[in-house]
Amino acid sequence: MNPFIHIRRLSAAIVVALCLTLGAHADTPAQLLNQYSAQAGVRPNPEQGRLFFNASHGRDWRCASCHGEVPTQTGKHASTGKPIGPMAPAFNPARFTDAAKVEKWFRRNCNDVAGRACTAAEKADVLSWLLTLKI
Repeated sequence: MNPFIHIRRLSAAIVVALCLTLGAHADTPAQLLNQYSAQAGVRPNPEQGRLFFNASHGRDWRCASCHGEVPTQTGKHASTGKPIGPMAPAFNPARFTDAAKVEKWFRRNCNDVAGRACTAAEKADVLSWLLTLKI
């Protein structure tokens, strides 16, 4: 057998396997929660998440300013008035399904709310609380 044909077949198989693997991976809220918990090295605390979400952290806004005290309904951006879909995954299945998007919004919103990046423990606590909110 020609060695170039063997290499081409092997290369094609590797490309197909990579495409299938990448396509099959989908972030879930539970996977993200596990990642944040592992980074923090502590178990998430839903009650701490609820308190963090609704508390003032030295800035003008709280998480609840835009998302509502119990984020199971559409919220509204505090300055633009733009609608924001429900935060709780049970009420918005698209929430917390894209790790890059989640990190982008945590980075922006934590800066607006706390003036700093949120810790992995804070993210885990908030996400664990959001996961307790059921239809």
